Amino acid sequence: MYHVIGAGLAGLSAAVALTAAGQPVTLHEAAAFAGGRCRSYFDRELGCRVDNGNHLLLSGNRAALAYLDRIGARATLAAPAAPAFAFLDLASGQRWTVRPNLGRLPWWLLVPARRVAGTRARDYLALLALRRAGPDETVAQTLADGTLYRRLLAPLAIAALNTPPEAALARLLAAVMDETLLRGGAACIPLLPRIGLSESFVDPALAWLAARGAVVRLGSRVVGLRIAAGRLEGLDTPQGTLALAPGDGAVLAVPPGVAAGLLAELAVPDAFQAIVNLHFRADPPPGAPGFIGLIGGAAEWVFAKPGHVSVTISAANRLVDQPAEALATSIWPEVCQAMGLAGALPSWRVLKEKRATFAATAAQERLRPHARSGIANLALAGDWTATGLPATIEGAIRSGQSAAEVLLRAV
Repeated sequence: MYHVIGAGLAGLSAAVALTAAGQPVTLHEAAAFAGGRCRSYFDRELGCRVDNGNHLLLSGNRAALAYLDRIGARATLAAPAAPAFAFLDLASGQRWTVRPNLGRLPWWLLVPARRVAGTRARDYLALLALRRAGPDETVAQTLADGTLYRRLLAPLAIAALNTPPEAALARLLAAVMDETLLRGGAACIPLLPRIGLSESFVDPALAWLAARGAVVRLGSRVVGLRIAAGRLEGLDTPQGTLALAPGDGAVLAVPPGVAAGLLAELAVPDAFQAIVNLHFRADPPPGAPGFIGLIGGAAEWVFAKPGHVSVTISAANRLVDQPAEALATSIWPEVCQAMGLAGALPSWRVLKEKRATFAATAAQERLRPHARSGIANLALAGDWTATGLPATIEGAIRSGQSAAEVLLRAV
């Protein structure tokens, strides 16, 4: 029997991988729902279903797409035929759309209408500097300031790393770019849930697990680990201790602070960055892009959703303590400008995740543990583990798969 502790994307990924290997699995989740930060729910005040945050998947996210294929959920994502990333400079009103060609040879850089407005083809050679960045070098230190940096590279870095470029680790951004933009446009096609995050990543996984005999226990908190002679021997719960047989194992797929509380000697990231998401009850106009990046404002990315418009602000420690109403009031005009909307502030919801992800700095990167916990039959999973990527959907799913592989080899 394999126990997976935590039913966020890392835990779901681990449970799916172990079940696919023919192993019996019990999934424990302390909350009354699965999905962690990647889920959907019905907001009664807005009167519509919303995602708790906005997550953008790209076609180069191979682990995430393999996970969706396995649980039969690839069709729940909508994808354009070719990559297109719309932007608006709020100060000047200038709009442009970045359109990489599908092949690996980047001929799109020779076409001004496909590039960031105001850039030259040779400006994009700056991306290669990411591969040469030193181990502790930041994004701002690695990439030269200029139009391309301010209008594309810095916004992408903030979105991917959830950390200001002045502190964000350049090699983590390089890892993202190597798997997407630097592989050509075919790896950059944006994929968005047709309905919601839960309908794509969570509900199909739970149904897939149940159909194969896995046990899912929501509201099931593990409060302690019984470890002796280098092995995990039991899981303490409020109802008692679950004993592990000699061939059993477990994946610990909980937030880093919870993991450190259960494993006293475990070093984990301990500095975090916030994300602020805002949802406005307004119908996106016909023909509106699925999402648009904003330059020069407080809002960073605006998403058109069924019956509402959502905004994501990453690296938001500077904003997280501001009153929710003040945030909604200040952001709504930017949403109107981006989406061509008008009118008074509609119904809104502000969601603040104060510890959304670990800070993607050199110091925090050194604290990320590997999947091997040091306990023979216990593996670690989570986007905060040493995946080689920042805290993303791809990193979370990859971590779950790695943890499952560790257990299958060790137990």
